[in-house]
Amino acid sequence: MTTFLLVPGLFMGGWAWAAVAAELTAQGHRALPVTLPGVAERAGEDPARVGLGEHTDAVAALLDAEGPGIVLVAHSYGIFPALAAADRRPGQVSRVVFVDTGFPEPGESVVAQMPQLGLLDRAVGGVIPVPEEIPAVHAVPPAELERYHHLATPHPVRSVTDPIELTGAWLKLPTTGVFCLANGLSLEFARSLHGTGLPRFAKLAEPGVTFFELATGHYPMLSTPVELADVLVRAAAGEGLGLYEGWSPPAGG
Repeated sequence: MTTFLLVPGLFMGGWAWAAVAAELTAQGHRALPVTLPGVAERAGEDPARVGLGEHTDAVAALLDAEGPGIVLVAHSYGIFPALAAADRRPGQVSRVVFVDTGFPEPGESVVAQMPQLGLLDRAVGGVIPVPEEIPAVHAVPPAELERYHHLATPHPVRSVTDPIELTGAWLKLPTTGVFCLANGLSLEFARSLHGTGLPRFAKLAEPGVTFFELATGHYPMLSTPVELADVLVRAAAGEGLGLYEGWSPPAGG
């Protein structure tokens, strides 16, 4: 039995992982969906008092309560508090799984890493409003789309502007990346990043780092929850492809 701690992305609470958690439980594992401060059922909390530090504290407290041996799963924005917590408590974590997201550098914020999202341009009253739609490319079924719009809540703006605190301890942890092909992330893209030679991408090719690809969009917990749960179980067992496993460079490359 493996314990999975499931950290959601922007606008979502633990509810987003319901179908994934049900499948993991059916397979004999423990699944603990996380609702971060100021979001979902905790949306009544003062957003001015909720930043990345408070989100990190919440994940770290769960690692303390439930570890060691946790597989820490984070979707999108969730990698910021999840990775910061794993960096504080590496002994509690057996593997970090990145679901359609990258990893930040020390001192980087969400808005610095992903300025193309324009999050600050939409911020009102200390929160970022829920987007009006999820584009069809992400393949979220109508019932799940309706549930998203019913349950999604504005996100505290400080959590995306605060810089992440990392010592580098997390770099020693085994990791798995789950790429959602319809969102543009893939093994091919990861190889191109590693090929730049930049130190921040060196970990991508290290032993103990594996990858999976899913033929869906950015919200696999809503669009393909059974497939995602299966990938998480395999990731926990150390399965997946290495960055260059089975790959041949193009002719003349």
